[in-house]
Amino acid sequence: MIVRIVKMKFKKEKINDFIIFSKEIKPIIKEQTGCLYLDILQDVKDKEIFFTCSHWNNEDDLNNYKETDFFKNVWPKAKEWFADRPEAWSLVKTEKENTNE
Repeated sequence: MIVRIVKMKFKKEKINDFIIFSKEIKPIIKEQTGCLYLDILQDVKDKEIFFTCSHWNNEDDLNNYKETDFFKNVWPKAKEWFADRPEAWSLVKTEKENTNE
């Protein structure tokens, strides 16, 4: 499983636009092949900073999503609202979950 974290800083006047937009696109992203989880979070202190945290079956599923027409239409729209360059990390857990196996 891949955990994808994306940090985005938005122009102050575009924060509400992004919040509305994210509510519209979140269910569509969650339906993408391989997407197991998605949350969109806002920084407590700096209201212009948001993070997405998504879980994907594997890196191929994440990369395939980034090649979809949906992503290619959504990402440019969000980029127009950025106040700074976004940062992104693809991560894996360093140890397995504690299971009774």
